[in-house]
Amino acid sequence: MPVDSQPMGRRERNKQAKLDRIVAAARELFAEHGVDEVTTQQIADKADIGTGTLFLYVKSKGDLLLLVQNSGYAAALTKGRNAAESITDTFESVMAIVRPVVECNRTQVDNGRTYLREMVFGDHEEPHHRDALVLSAQTEEAIADVLRRGGRVRPENAVALAHIISAVMFLGMAASINATKTVDELVQDLGTQIRVLLQG
Repeated sequence: MPVDSQPMGRRERNKQAKLDRIVAAARELFAEHGVDEVTTQQIADKADIGTGTLFLYVKSKGDLLLLVQNSGYAAALTKGRNAAESITDTFESVMAIVRPVVECNRTQVDNGRTYLREMVFGDHEEPHHRDALVLSAQTEEAIADVLRRGGRVRPENAVALAHIISAVMFLGMAASINATKTVDELVQDLGTQIRVLLQG
């Protein structure tokens, strides 16, 4: 039997169960109170583990936020990619990718903004930070794939333009001036900027 298809042993299942409890506890507490108002002790208590055990799984509360948010981001990106596949208009297809990412990030605005700060300034050696950067790169790849369709954008320009669009999106989500905007308002603002980029 190949190694990949072997079932997990009891120890691995127990570790995974603890990690699942930690993530569920953190997700619930972060959503209810915001990441800044939640302590690692509260997360450990809710997950029914000791704080020492918590730090065997994550190095910090920021690392835990990355873990929690990454799963939502991955799902949002999959949703956006799937929606973009059936849309022929380039702008609408790009926005089909952008919107679910914005919605995910704005589920709890302060958490979303903290997540973006962790992505930019966090320790790139940490696995959850690397995962967040991979998701960001995958977002750019998805946008570049849309831009290459139909030959509207030269292939060598698609990657650079996707990078700029991604930067516009992340800056828009992180900016303090946008903290009180609804998802629709933020998506509309981003759409105005992205439309100008695509017309150029």
